Amino acid sequence: MNEHIFFGTYQLSRITRLIAAAVLCIPASLSSLALAAAPNQLFYESRPAMGTSFEVYLYAPNRERASQLFEAAFDEIERVEAALSNYRSSSELSRINASANAPVVTDPEVFALLERAFVYSRESDGAFDVTVGQLMKAWGFFRGAGHYPSGEELDRARDQTGWQRVRLEKRTRSVLFLVPGIELDLGGIGKGYALDCVARVLREAGATAALISSGSSSIYAIGAPPGKTGWPVRVSDPLDRTRTLSTILLKDQSLSTSGNYEKFFQLNGRTYCHIMDPRTGRPVEGTLQTSVIASEATDSDALSTAAFVMGPERSARLLDNIAGTAAIFVTDRNGMERIVQIRWPNQAGSAAQMIKTESK
Repeated sequence: MNEHIFFGTYQLSRITRLIAAAVLCIPASLSSLALAAAPNQLFYESRPAMGTSFEVYLYAPNRERASQLFEAAFDEIERVEAALSNYRSSSELSRINASANAPVVTDPEVFALLERAFVYSRESDGAFDVTVGQLMKAWGFFRGAGHYPSGEELDRARDQTGWQRVRLEKRTRSVLFLVPGIELDLGGIGKGYALDCVARVLREAGATAALISSGSSSIYAIGAPPGKTGWPVRVSDPLDRTRTLSTILLKDQSLSTSGNYEKFFQLNGRTYCHIMDPRTGRPVEGTLQTSVIASEATDSDALSTAAFVMGPERSARLLDNIAGTAAIFVTDRNGMERIVQIRWPNQAGSAAQMIKTESK
């Protein structure tokens, strides 16, 4: 389904996919506002990166200024992808994966991100784990559409998974794999980190109102549209993404969503998604979608993955210790869809009718 955003009679952009069931939803009242508000107008640009499509909406006085900001944003995304992609053999992450059977000294930025990822591994009791690279391959989700692994494949991948099997040495900024064959995969945190980097670049360049998204993963709001209190963002029902689950306003916040519909395969009536429980070595079942709000996209990205694995009850304890976070879960237990909210802000809209909603 394609959505179009119109201002007056001019089509400015096309959203070619829902943002992980979280889509920018610009109300009609914004149309006249964008035309009347001087000097800023709303501009949009989208480019492929990091295996998805990054989108930037921003307010600028003219197209020339907007183009400058777009170039700065997409240059930063390219810089981050060049460092973190496990699909590029030239990336810093690929160099670590290829060489860390002995200590590998990495740059301060990548080391700091790995430290941050390992904090979430520890706080989630391993539900979030960037050492899932071999599991992703065993289940066919690395450059593939998925397949059911043999027992031998799965045992081998499990033996090469676990954040405790990686040593980070802060003094030397070095990474060491304690077990041969471990592969780091930053898919659960990297796109969110890229959004935070872009937000910093745009703010430094003078942008005061922008919305940036990393495809179906995360979205970050800088400021708010002129005359508004935030950017309206729609969270959709994972079973029917034409139906709105909730609409929230974001301002200097991020929203990340993890869903079982992004990459999956079906076998013998069961659905196997690409989100792994690193502790069991198997895809998560029973959770359909999690969305998490946080102050930074790096955090919301990691937390949405962790929450998907942990489920609502255990996630509530984790989120209670992190200020400014909120979450909404859609789970499926024995064919019954259930929505659980944790401090979720329902500013404009509510859960779809006929679905039981619980607050924690």
